[in-house]
Amino acid sequence: MSEPAPTPAKNDDLLVAMSVRKEFGGLLAVNDLDFAIPQRAIVSLIGPNGAGKTTFFNMLTGLYKPTAGAVIFDGHDVTGKPPHTITKAGIGRTFQNIRLFPQMTALENVLVGMHSRLKGGILGSIFGTPRVRREEREASEKARELLSFAGLRRVDHELAESLSYGDQRRLEVARALATEPKLLLLDEPTAGMNPQETVAFLDFVSKLREQRTIAILLIEHDMKVVMGASERVTVLDYGEKIAEGTPHEIQHDERVIEAYLGKAATG
Repeated sequence: MSEPAPTPAKNDDLLVAMSVRKEFGGLLAVNDLDFAIPQRAIVSLIGPNGAGKTTFFNMLTGLYKPTAGAVIFDGHDVTGKPPHTITKAGIGRTFQNIRLFPQMTALENVLVGMHSRLKGGILGSIFGTPRVRREEREASEKARELLSFAGLRRVDHELAESLSYGDQRRLEVARALATEPKLLLLDEPTAGMNPQETVAFLDFVSKLREQRTIAILLIEHDMKVVMGASERVTVLDYGEKIAEGTPHEIQHDERVIEAYLGKAATG
C-alpha cells in the first residue's frame, strides 16, 4: 500500500504542522509529520501506545520544542513558543492524566484557566480597584456559565477531588474552555470512564463544536468514540503517519489493522 500523502494546507485550516519532528537523544518520537486541522473540525489522532501522539500534542502546546519543522496556528508561526503564549494564541488542552487542583473548588479551577485573559495588573489586585473588582465579578459569572455548559451545575464550591471521575474530566474541559480556545486538544478524555459516562461525553464533544464554534483534536483509544465523533482520523505508528482519512476509510485500512492487531490479523 502506498504511503499516505502529505496533508495539503488549505485556506480554511486553523492549524498546519509541516514536517514536524521530535528527537530525544537517539530516539525519534515524531518523524517529519504533516498534519492539518480545518476550522471547526473534529479530528482524531490515533495509534498504538508509544506512537508519538502525546509527544505531538506537547509540541503543539509548547511543552516540547520541535527538533525540526513548523507549526502554524491561525496564520501565525507558533513553533517552539512557550505554553502561555500558545494558550493566549488560542490553543487549549486537557491531559491524559487529570491535572486539576484537587484542594481547590470547581469554580476556582475554572478561574485559574481564565488567568491568561484577565487584564487587571498586580497593583490593581493589591488595591482592589473598581476595574479589577468588576473583572473578578465578570470572571466568576463566566466560570459558572462554563461549569453549567459542562454539565456541572451546583458544584461551584465542591472540591475538585470530591467530584466523580467523569465530572473531573468535564471540569478539566471547562477549565480549558476558560482560556477561550479556538482549538481544543483532548488527550484521552474518556480514559477510565464507564460506558454511560463515555456516551455522555461524546454528546458533550458534539455540543462543544456546535455551540462554541471551536475545532477539536482528540487522542483516543476507544474506537467507538473516534469513529462516532471524528470527521477525519490520522494514524501514527512509531512516530510516522501511516494513514489518514475518514473514519470509514481508516477502519478498512490494512496498515492500520496491522499496527493495532499485528501482521497475523492481515495474513
